[in-house]
Amino acid sequence: MAESKSGPTGKTITVEQIGSPLRRPAIQRQTLIGLGLNKLHRKRTLKDTPEVRGMINKIPHLVRIVDERS
Repeated sequence: MAESKSGPTGKTITVEQIGSPLRRPAIQRQTLIGLGLNKLHRKRTLKDTPEVRGMINKIPHLVRIVDERS
């Protein structure tokens, strides 16, 4: 079975929201919602893809990476 172009299928990343979206640009609030976060200290486990990494890199002041698993 071939791997997808986004990398191995088993890699996941857990992110936690550490900042409030209040008084932030709309695009940053929408990025949080896209990651599945909308309240402080919520954690979400997502597939480790370039798209998810890009979203995290756009709002590093609002989220932190809790765990990376392969």
